[in-house]
Amino acid sequence: MTYDLIIIGGGPAGVAAGIYAARKRLKTILITDEFGGQSAVSEDIQNWIGTISIQGKKLAENFKNHLFAYAEDTVDIAENEKVETLTQAQNIFIAVTKNGKKYNGKNVLVAAGARRKKLNVQGAEKFDNKGLTYCASCDGPLFSNMDVAVIGGGNAGFETAAQLLAYTKSVTLLCRKPICKADIVTVKKVAAHPNMKIITEAEITEVKGDKFVTGISYKDLKTKKIYELPVSGVFVEIGNIPSTDFVKDIVKLDEYGRIITDHKNQQSSTPGIWAAGDVTDELYHQNNIAAGDAIKAIEDIYQHHTTK
Repeated sequence: MTYDLIIIGGGPAGVAAGIYAARKRLKTILITDEFGGQSAVSEDIQNWIGTISIQGKKLAENFKNHLFAYAEDTVDIAENEKVETLTQAQNIFIAVTKNGKKYNGKNVLVAAGARRKKLNVQGAEKFDNKGLTYCASCDGPLFSNMDVAVIGGGNAGFETAAQLLAYTKSVTLLCRKPICKADIVTVKKVAAHPNMKIITEAEITEVKGDKFVTGISYKDLKTKKIYELPVSGVFVEIGNIPSTDFVKDIVKLDEYGRIITDHKNQQSSTPGIWAAGDVTDELYHQNNIAAGDAIKAIEDIYQHHTTK
């Protein structure tokens, strides 16, 4: 069969889109390898609107239950499936999964998310979610009145530091370059805080701890000396890898591999393809924003569908 819409992804963007597609009676197939997105591993999420505090695993479960409650005979769900190719033949899009299944659709919403670039040093994997985290919005409040470190000298690193300064005891940001690549205005603003310290030309070499993080080691790239920094939390902001390999030949991507969209309606460069969430060139990436952008896309898809 040919669906009105193919939704690719089961995070906040994909699920929000699926619920709205069901309400608008768009015959839809939602394809996802798992529900929840990046926040599924977070221990405590405190910024999902309408929910004071929730574990990432529970939020993912809620996403799935909400979608299934509305899906009925309008939204089909292909779980444990990952789209590997997306092509177009005339006016129909064809999504092929890793298991060789094919799904045809008149329109596509790409909401496949992204994965964080992992810190590849000794102890990083051991203390992942035990003091080392990749989501300040999700986990930052857990480190109230503690000393923490931020790894990464880009805008994301400094924005994370600014957020953490609101409730941590101190923040030390480490970047590899002599001059951090974040916007000058942002750097100056964050650096002016009395509880903020910036260490340039520093390369983290180890994450240390017992049951939880107790500190990090880093190398001074000028002197080659190793230093110890006692901290209770490590926030890693060294970039995201958007899940866009399967669309790289069908839509325009930016220099980071993200889908370029019209932010008024989430349309991509290819008619019939919309995108939302971490796969896009949206300036800010959070669960609430991803869900909102997906709903915006569904509204636009519905308008196109009913006027064809």
